[in-house]
Amino acid sequence: QMLLVESGGGSVQTGGAMNLSCSASGYTSAPYCMAWFRQLPGKDREGVASVHSNGEPLFATSVEGRFTISKDSAKNTLLLEMNSLKPEDTAIYYCAADRGGPPLSGVRLCPLTIGATYTVWGQGTQVTVSA
Repeated sequence: QMLLVESGGGSVQTGGAMNLSCSASGYTSAPYCMAWFRQLPGKDREGVASVHSNGEPLFATSVEGRFTISKDSAKNTLLLEMNSLKPEDTAIYYCAADRGGPPLSGVRLCPLTIGATYTVWGQGTQVTVSA
């Protein structure tokens, strides 16, 4: 059974940077899609960034230009580099993945909506940005 474990959260001041890491283990097929979501206090979980199966990233408008995402398939790790952090980035950040399957014949696009794609979730890590 696939397990996702996030690390790297904490507190930072406005304008600072922070890196989050998600380690995947316990799967028989590598996930096609991996993504970062976040949940702000009192709000629904929202997509932050994802990596399509061809390695191309997708970002939410609110973080584009400030965050980068990368997947190291050899290490089964998903990284989120966050720069120019703002207080509104304060949230619990979750790593998510699908369960993979047979080799793809094309590109699997990985959305920033929860929907039916992401069936495995990490426990979340708190990111706090102070003014």
